[in-house]
Amino acid sequence: MSQPLSLGEGARAEATSGASAGSGATSRGASARAHLASTGAPGVSVHPVIVRGRWLVWVLLGASALLIPLGTAVGSMGLENLWPWLWPHSLDAADPTASAQRAMAWQIVTDIRLPRTLGAWMAGALLGLAGAVAQGLFRNPLADPYLLGSASGASLGVAAALALMGGGNALVGGAGAAVAVSVFSSHWLVRLGLTGAAFVGAVLAVLLTLVLARGVQHTLRLLLAGVIVGVVLGAFTSLILLLSPDAMQAMQAFLLGSTGFVGWTSCLLMAGVWLLCLLAALALSRVLDGLALGESTAHSLGLPLAPLRAALVAVLALATGTAVAQTGLIAFVGLAAPHLVRAVAPVPHQRLMVLASLMGAVLLASADLLARGLIAPQELPVGVLTAVLGGGYLLWLMHRRTGAGGL
Repeated sequence: MSQPLSLGEGARAEATSGASAGSGATSRGASARAHLASTGAPGVSVHPVIVRGRWLVWVLLGASALLIPLGTAVGSMGLENLWPWLWPHSLDAADPTASAQRAMAWQIVTDIRLPRTLGAWMAGALLGLAGAVAQGLFRNPLADPYLLGSASGASLGVAAALALMGGGNALVGGAGAAVAVSVFSSHWLVRLGLTGAAFVGAVLAVLLTLVLARGVQHTLRLLLAGVIVGVVLGAFTSLILLLSPDAMQAMQAFLLGSTGFVGWTSCLLMAGVWLLCLLAALALSRVLDGLALGESTAHSLGLPLAPLRAALVAVLALATGTAVAQTGLIAFVGLAAPHLVRAVAPVPHQRLMVLASLMGAVLLASADLLARGLIAPQELPVGVLTAVLGGGYLLWLMHRRTGAGGL
């Protein structure tokens, strides 16, 4: 069987203009022209949507290149800690504390600010990618990566781990090197335990959703099962925190969402998972293009929907669970990133995966900078900031569509 062509929104608009739904030859011809235009074949003009998509890639990459250095300059102690590192001659050579200041500046930049900035970028990329997969899988532009219950499962896993380890007051390690158990701890043993608990909770929640939905064949049943699992697991989390009040304070940062406890280990983990999920999503993108035209059309293209849906759910669960395990619950990034990309350039899903991932990375990195700088030396939980900004954006969008005669 020949390779199915990419059927994105631009191709669908061209394929359906002036033709009925049953005109297969016309649809295939239009799709072929759109495919040739997207590949830049000689003699074929490039579609404006493709041009906007290419420009958007460069804009997002440029914004990322700007945000990462800015992230090393924003913190509770301002830019002065960077100064002696970037300009060593600004320090008095006769000053006995000069080397100590340079060492402190280096440690602040490399051990705290840089991994936090890169971690925010990677977590946003994972959430943006998961949002694009969720919206394509459920065929709903307002679908969220947390719809399958992964966020509630991760919260339950962390709450249970903290309660079992003494409600955030326990110590791990030997008598001479004991480390307090907290979501803010940078000790590798604590990070591994809490991250593992969050990830296991997220995966178990998704599996429970699949069991209740009896597989992935029925999208509506899968969606309803995810909502039910999220509510029930959220109730269990509240019950654990009620029975273990000491865990509430340790759990607060996770529930509000924060990048303050992201280190180099978390960055490497998220980078590996992001690369794996992105490659899988790109390989499965034509399935989402087929689903966008309806299940009957996807079947007519010869796509085995059941196993491919299962693979998409696995990508969604892995990306969401990894991001939530490292940064806590951060709202609206996974929802807004694909939506913003479609508003600028409604490209096929293969390009949407990359663009939504970059958009999510830029959104969360920007929000993290604002959270650190708005009320410095204090900082806002980044999850609270994204919820306020995302909610305001959706209200504005709803108002604009209502005024235009839409929803």
